[in-house]
Amino acid sequence: MPEGHSVHRLARQFADVFGGERLAASSPQGRFAEGAALLDGRALESAQAHGKQLFLGFEGGLVLRVHLGLYGAWDFGGDETFRGASSIGAPRRVGERETADDVGARPGAVGSPSPSPPAPVGAVRVRLVSSHGWADLRGASVCAVETESEAAAVRAALGPDPLAADAAQLGDEFARRILRRRTPVAQLLMDQGTVAGIGNVYRAELLFRAGLDPSTPGSGLGRERALELWEDARRALAQGVRDGRIITTGPEHWADPSHPPHPDEAHYVYRRHGLPCRSCAQTVSLAVAAGRRLYWCARCQS
Repeated sequence: MPEGHSVHRLARQFADVFGGERLAASSPQGRFAEGAALLDGRALESAQAHGKQLFLGFEGGLVLRVHLGLYGAWDFGGDETFRGASSIGAPRRVGERETADDVGARPGAVGSPSPSPPAPVGAVRVRLVSSHGWADLRGASVCAVETESEAAAVRAALGPDPLAADAAQLGDEFARRILRRRTPVAQLLMDQGTVAGIGNVYRAELLFRAGLDPSTPGSGLGRERALELWEDARRALAQGVRDGRIITTGPEHWADPSHPPHPDEAHYVYRRHGLPCRSCAQTVSLAVAAGRRLYWCARCQS
C-alpha cells in the first residue's frame, strides 16, 4: 500500500502541475461518472495530503478525496511542457516510477510527450485533463466527491501526520495518543487514528531503528521514547518524499555508497525474514500484526 510519503508527493505534483488549471473530469470506466460530472470544468484550487489520503480542492467548495488502498495508483502524462512523475502509487509496472528520469517509453508518459491524452487503458476510475497534462486514477479504495466540511471531518478523525507543515509541534499529540493505550506499538503505528501515513514498511523499519519490541504496549513506551519515535518518523518519511522511495538503511549497507541502494539493500528488516539482521546477524523474524506481515529482529528489538 502506498504510504504517506507517496501521497504527499502526489499532492505536490497536483499542485505544481494542475494548480489553478480548469480541468476536464471524466470516468472512462463509468463507475465515477456522477462524481466526475460534478468536477468537470472546475479549477483545481488546492492539493493536500493527510497521511494516506489525498484531498484535491476544486472551486465551488468541492473536494475529491482519494485513498489509494492496496492497489490504487495515479498515472500522469502530458505534452513537452509537462514535468513530473509518471506514476505514483501501487503496484507500479515495469517502466513506471515516481521520478521522471526512470520512465520507460509508453504512450503519453513523461518522456514520451503527446499533445492529447492516450486512449484509456484498463479500469480508469477518474481522468483529469488540463491544457498540458492529464492524470488517470486506477484501483483506489476510496474515490469520492465531498463538501469541504465533509472532507474536514475525515481529516479530523486522523492522527497527526509526520509530514504535516507543523509536524515539529505535533510530537506531544502523537505521544499523548500512543501512551494512552495498551495496544502493542506495532498495531498502533498502523492505526491511522493514532498516526497518519505510516504503513507496513515504515512500521517495521521505524521499530527496528528505535530498537523497540513490536509487542511493547503503547503505554509502556514512555514519553521520551515516544517523542524519539515521532522524530524518526518525520525524518524517514521526509526522506521518502525526497527520494521517491522508502530507503531506511545508511550508505554503510549499500554496495556503492555513491549511488542509491539496490532494492534489497534499502531496508533493515522489511521482507528480510529468514535472512541475517544487518546489525547482529540474528535471523529476521516474521509474524502477523494488525492484519499485515511484521518483520523484526528479536535480538536488536528486545
